[in-house]
Amino acid sequence: MTSEKLQKLEDIYIQSLEVNLIEYLAERLQIDNRQAMDNYYNSKLCQQIHEGSYDIQYLDYKYLAEDLIENEINTLKL
Repeated sequence: MTSEKLQKLEDIYIQSLEVNLIEYLAERLQIDNRQAMDNYYNSKLCQQIHEGSYDIQYLDYKYLAEDLIENEINTLKL
């Protein structure tokens, strides 16, 4: 498999992870998806996922959402 194909697969995986994470975050915090999306895309977690820090993008979306809530609660817009 070429590196280009691997990158495309990685991009699709990240998109799917983000959709699941945002939907779970909205449900868990009882906020709408737009607000959950804003919180996620403005978080340190989002930056870490896109940078591939510590391969964090391969963790379960529920775990990542709970981590976001726990560690970035002061920056969330609820």
